[in-house]
This record gives sequence, C-alpha cells and structure tokens, in this order.
Amino acid sequence: MTPLSVVVDEDADSLRAQDASGSFGIRPGHAPFLTVLAVSILSWKTAGLERFCALRGGLLTVTGGRTVAIATREAVAGDDLATLDAEVLARFKSDTDEERVEHVETMRLQMDAIRQMISRLRQGADTGQFR
Repeated sequence: MTPLSVVVDEDADSLRAQDASGSFGIRPGHAPFLTVLAVSILSWKTAGLERFCALRGGLLTVTGGRTVAIATREAVAGDDLATLDAEVLARFKSDTDEERVEHVETMRLQMDAIRQMISRLRQGADTGQFR
C-alpha cells in the first residue's frame, strides 16, 4: 500500500491502535514493531490533547523506539471521536464489505471460465481432436 499523504506528523506521548489481535498501545521507547491495522480509530496524545484518526486498515511500524509510521489507503483525522466513529468508520466498513463482494464475484467469474475451458478440452479429447 502506498499512502497518498501524511495523516499524522507529530511527536506523540502515546498512541492506541487496533489490529486483528485487538487493541494495543505504543509509548516512547517501544520495541521495533510491525502490524497490519484493522479498519479502526487510531488515537494519540500530544501535550495532553487527544486526537483521533479513522483508518481504513493499513500497516503500522515502530522504529527507533519513537518513530511510528502508518501506511494506509484512506484516513480521516479529526478532533471529534463521535463524528469519526459514527460516519467515517461506518463508511470504511461498508467499502470493505463491497470490496469483499467484488472479490468473490471476480473469483466466481474466473472459476466459471476455467470450468468452461476444462469442459471444452475434455470434449476435444473425447472426440480425438487433441492428441
């Protein structure tokens, strides 16, 4: 995934995110870390202020005990958790569900094409056209 822009560029005192195993926290001095983020709300504190960012999945890395980098396809930052949670996160989840349905339909079309090719190859073998 290639991010189109930097969403968060601050020195954070703490950060909370979510991956497939659940919610976790990052603080300065954290060990090197790499994880795939779920569609979720990222939160961080800087100078006592808490900020939020809705993420449509992504990849989080921690290097050097303090540098946190997040690559994501889509993110919306904001100060109001209620707005992000209700509107943006629901849209991200809906988009993800639509992508799953499209993926299943694509796989179904591919399997149908393969079945037709196999059927025609068998017909040719039965009639002696392929030797």
